[in-house]
Amino acid sequence: MSEGTEVSRLGRGAPSHLDQHGTVRLTTAQALVRFLGAQWSERDGQRQRLFAGVLGIFGHGNVAGVGQALLQEELAAGPAGADLPYILARNEQAMVHTAVAYARQRDRLTTWACTASVGPGSTNMLTGAALATINRLPVLLLPSSTFATRAAGPLLQELEQPHGGDLTVNDAFRPLSRFYDEVRRPEQLPSILLSAMRVLTDPVETGAVTISLPQDVQPEAHDWPVELFAERVHHVARPPAEPARIAQAAEIIRSARRPMIVAGGGVHHAQAEDALAALCTATGIPVGETQSGKGSLLHGHPQLLGAVGSTGTTAANAVAAQADVVIGIGTRYQDFTTASRTAFAAEGVRFVNLNIAPFDAVKHSGLTVVGDAREGLTALTEALGGWSVDDDYRDEQARLWADWDAQVEAAHHPSPEVTDALADGLLTQGAVLGLVNERSDPRDVLLCAAGSMPGDLHKSWRVRDRRGYHVEYGYSCMGYEVPAAIGIRWADPTRDVFAMVGDGGYLMMPTELVTAVQERTKVIVVLVQNHGFHSIGSLSQSLGSQRFGTAYRARNEATGRLDGDVLPVDLAANARSLGCHVIEVHDRAGLEAAIAEAKAAPADGGPVVIHVETDPLVHGPDSASWWDVPVGEVSELESTRGARAEYEQHKAAQRTHLAPADLLPTHDPNDQTHN
Repeated sequence: MSEGTEVSRLGRGAPSHLDQHGTVRLTTAQALVRFLGAQWSERDGQRQRLFAGVLGIFGHGNVAGVGQALLQEELAAGPAGADLPYILARNEQAMVHTAVAYARQRDRLTTWACTASVGPGSTNMLTGAALATINRLPVLLLPSSTFATRAAGPLLQELEQPHGGDLTVNDAFRPLSRFYDEVRRPEQLPSILLSAMRVLTDPVETGAVTISLPQDVQPEAHDWPVELFAERVHHVARPPAEPARIAQAAEIIRSARRPMIVAGGGVHHAQAEDALAALCTATGIPVGETQSGKGSLLHGHPQLLGAVGSTGTTAANAVAAQADVVIGIGTRYQDFTTASRTAFAAEGVRFVNLNIAPFDAVKHSGLTVVGDAREGLTALTEALGGWSVDDDYRDEQARLWADWDAQVEAAHHPSPEVTDALADGLLTQGAVLGLVNERSDPRDVLLCAAGSMPGDLHKSWRVRDRRGYHVEYGYSCMGYEVPAAIGIRWADPTRDVFAMVGDGGYLMMPTELVTAVQERTKVIVVLVQNHGFHSIGSLSQSLGSQRFGTAYRARNEATGRLDGDVLPVDLAANARSLGCHVIEVHDRAGLEAAIAEAKAAPADGGPVVIHVETDPLVHGPDSASWWDVPVGEVSELESTRGARAEYEQHKAAQRTHLAPADLLPTHDPNDQTHN
C-alpha cells in the first residue's frame, strides 16, 4: 500500500510521514491527540465525533507535551479547524463541569477531554471527576504527573510518600474514576487508550476516565504503528432485556391495583421518552420523576404526577405512599427519590427495576430487568397489551395533579398578602422561577445544581422539551451552573440556556464567564441574590441549628457573631467587570423585561447576567415528605431537642425493602376494590 493511499484511508488527522515499516515517529502527547481526533461513537446508525475538543489550562506539566501537540494539530489544520479544537478554560474543576454538561445534553454520545498541569492544576479536577462518575456521564481527564524516570525529583509540586515512591497526587483520581491508568512508557499508550474508549462508550460503565500523563513521558518520541490513528467507531449498545424477565415484570404489574413508575435519568440517556409516554397512555400507570429523570413525560401528559420524593409534589408522593408496585425505569433510587426510604410505604410493596446497569437493577430487592430503557419499555408495553389501571385510579391522578398545579400557580404568582410583606425591590424565588418558565421558549434549557432552587424547580418547573431541564443533583455541586451552561450551549447552539444560580453558588465559580466572553458564547445567568445559603439556612432551622453560619453578614462587634449588617458586595458589578452584559432587576415588570432583553441578545454576544434579589424566608410549596439528615441526640438547645424528637418520628417510618418482588404475596387481579 502506498503512503498516499494510507493517508487517504486514515483521514485528515492521519500522520503524513510514514516510514517503510508503516510507523510514524511522534511524541506520546502527539500520538494521544491524533488518536483522540479519530474517535467516533455510533448508536442507532447515527455517528458523531466522540470528542468535541479539548478544554485545558497549561502549566509546566503539560505545556511542552499535550499543549505542543494541540498547537501542532491546530497549525496543520489551518482555517478548516482541527479535528480536536482547543479551548482555554479558567478553572480546572469548571472545565470538567463544562464537559459533562455537554455530554449529558448530547445523550452521552459526545464529550470533551480536559488537560491540566501537574499538581494543583490536575487535582483541581477531582471534584469534576466525582460529579461525572456519580452522574454516569463520560469525560476524559488528562492530568499531568511528575517524572516517570524520577530523574529530577523531588519536583516542584510533587507529593513524596516515604512508604511508596510510585504514589502521586493523581492516585486520588482512582476512587473517583470508572477507569484509571498512567502512561509510564510510550508503549503502554495504545492499550490504555483502547480501554479508556471502551469505558467512555459503555452505557453501564461510563463516568470519569482518567489517564495520568507524566510530564517527561508526554514529549518522549516513539515509533507508532499507523493503524493506531485510523478512524474508530465505537458502538454504543442498546442491550434488550431478557424476554422471560419482561414477562415476569408484566405479570407483576398486571396483578397491581396501584402501580407507579419512577422515571430516572436512564430514560433520557436511552432516548426513551416516547416509549415511556406510549406505555403510560396505554396503561394509565402514573409517573413520578427523579431530578435527572424530570421531563421524561412532558408537562400536560395525563399520567405525569411530577417530582417524587423529598423534593416531590404532593400528587406524586400521595400515590407513592400507597403504590403496591413501583416500576423503576433507569433510576438509582437516590435518597431524595425515596424520601430516605419513607416514600413507598404500602405494606408488601414490590419493585420492578428496568435498568441497563445490574448494580441499580437489584436495589430494593426488585425484580431485575437488565436492559436498555427504550427497548425494555417497548417490550413491556407489548407484554401489557390490553391491560390498564381502573378509571378510578386515572381520575385520582388527575385530581391530585390539579390540586398540586394550583399550589404551583400560587407560588409563581404570589398573592398581594405575600408581595406586600416583602421589602422594597424584593421578589419571591417562586415568582422568579415562574416568570423564567413562562417567558422562556419551550426548547430553552433550564440549568441548576445546588441550593434551594433545585428543590423548587423539581417540584414546579414545567418541562416542555425532552432536553429542556438540566439539574445536576447527583453531586449537587455549587459552582456547576456557569461552566455547565457553556457546555450545554456548545452542545446545541439553537437553544438558549438559563442558568439559575444563587449568590452562594455564583461566588464559588464565576470565572468561566470569562471563557463565555472569550468564545462569544451566549448563556443567560439568572443570579438570585439572597445574601446567604437559602437552602442550608432553611435546613439548619428545621434541624434546630437556627440558621447558624448560613447568612452573609458582617461580624457584629456587640455579639462577636456573624449576625451584623448585610455585606456590601455588588455581584452585578462583579459580573460586569468580567465582560458580561448585566441587567439589574428590582420588580416583577423589570424581570419580565430583562428576560425579553436577554432572549433578544445576539447569539454570539456572550453571556447575559440578570441580577435579582429575593427574600430567603419565603418558601415554595411543601412536598409533604422527608429527608434523612441526623440531628444531635443530646443538646443544650431547646430547638435542637425539638428537632431530634421530630427526627425520631420520621426515622421510625423508614423501610428496608428487602423482600424479593417475586416472593411477596400478589393481589387478586379480579379484586377491584381500592384502599
